[in-house]
Amino acid sequence: MTTENSPATEDDLPEQLRIRREKRANLLERGIEPYPVAVPRTKSLKDVREKYTSLETDIATGDIESLTGRIIFKRDTGKLCFATLREGDGTELQAMFSLDKVGEESLDAWKSDIDLGDLVSVTGEIITSKRGELSILANSWALASKSLRPLPNDHKPMSEETRVRMRYVDLIVRPEARSAARMRPTVMRSLRETFNNESFIEVETPMLQVMHGGAAARPFKTFSNAYDMDLYMRIAPELFLKRCVVGGIERVFEINRNFRNEGADSSHSPEFAMVESYMAYGDWRSIADVTRSLIQSAAMAVAGSHVVTHHNGREANLGGAWKEISLYDAISEGVGEEVTALTSIETLKKYATKLGMKVDPKWVTGKLAEEIFEHVAQDKLVEPTFVMGYPVDTSPLVRAHRDIPGVVEKWDLYVDGFELATGYSELIDPVIQRDRLIEQAQLGAKGDLEAMQVDEDFLRAMEFGMPPMGGMGMGVDRLLMALTGLGIRETILFPLVKPEVE
Repeated sequence: MTTENSPATEDDLPEQLRIRREKRANLLERGIEPYPVAVPRTKSLKDVREKYTSLETDIATGDIESLTGRIIFKRDTGKLCFATLREGDGTELQAMFSLDKVGEESLDAWKSDIDLGDLVSVTGEIITSKRGELSILANSWALASKSLRPLPNDHKPMSEETRVRMRYVDLIVRPEARSAARMRPTVMRSLRETFNNESFIEVETPMLQVMHGGAAARPFKTFSNAYDMDLYMRIAPELFLKRCVVGGIERVFEINRNFRNEGADSSHSPEFAMVESYMAYGDWRSIADVTRSLIQSAAMAVAGSHVVTHHNGREANLGGAWKEISLYDAISEGVGEEVTALTSIETLKKYATKLGMKVDPKWVTGKLAEEIFEHVAQDKLVEPTFVMGYPVDTSPLVRAHRDIPGVVEKWDLYVDGFELATGYSELIDPVIQRDRLIEQAQLGAKGDLEAMQVDEDFLRAMEFGMPPMGGMGMGVDRLLMALTGLGIRETILFPLVKPEVE
């Protein structure tokens, strides 16, 4: 596939483009609109399939319908032509065009004017063919939209880059793309139903913010002409959702778009969907239960079971109670020495060097510990696993662990080797929170582009009294990854891609 002005990838592609444009011009010369405002349609192909499920071979129902679809197969013979119509959900139906039913002029026009990829309307009787194929036997037909470009050849599938760039074609030709696109709203509906059953209230918070916060991430920066000020695209909704809890919305959630000006790979996208929720009078364990319920309910919604089947046929069991491991125990096992939150950064650097890791001099002690964990343990976490107890210096919004020094009550949930969600016992002391944010601002001043800023309005909200609570954030695109085994560029319908080079 090429852009209109780019070099062809196949020798015959320019000729196909030319022929189809000539057909469009010929239709107009004959007074036929290749892009009409409307065409007859009385039922969907799915409706017809569901209504006529058990017809015997060679049956004429007497029912006249007008059906629409895209031509994905076409066989033109003498007095009888065949085509396969496909509609958006992938449902297909055979259409038959006989000389005695449509007449010679109409049949000749069908043969000459219609190409694979065209959208058509066919009016006729619902029958079964002599081979038992449910079909529509045309009395008439009309062009609904002329396709000026050929569909990809089955013998030469599109590359992943082409699929992502031209998702509209991917949806036409590949069942897996259609399935992934239709799974997403099912998952969204399930998330909302689970939250509703637990008395959570859905809210919307700003995407444009005067300062970024709620996560350690580099933001996108923009400028408002109306306010004559710099603004940031949201990296997380956390600080606004916590304001809601202060105001008395004790169980709150948001399904939102976030933007992080960072790297892109199989599990990261600069623009992504996330669900965040906060539960007053909960903690990291109660919000872990909510998270597990959300994921398992989503699995039931799309698969009818807690065991989901990935695109490659692998089965993944998301059911039951999930394993828990300690972050620092996992690090200790990985390096062969006992490591705790009190282990010095110099010692951690020695371990990292032995592991062949590159150490960024800007990393604080906790960040280095997390990087070592990801190096030694992340890929092994295939079954759902809560990694418990993270370093305090990388978790400025989290309550200190009630028993273990240097650790906060934070977990990360790993599935299939990637982080799916994170949960906290939230920090609610405004004095400690101010100290933590000041530390973050100092890191920012030293060049840490992911450091948070001191949000005075958020601190003021906390000073009115924030109840104890548990909070969590989960990537919706990553939840689709866990349910399907696909990469993030396949679970996002239109991921960001660089412009094509002409």
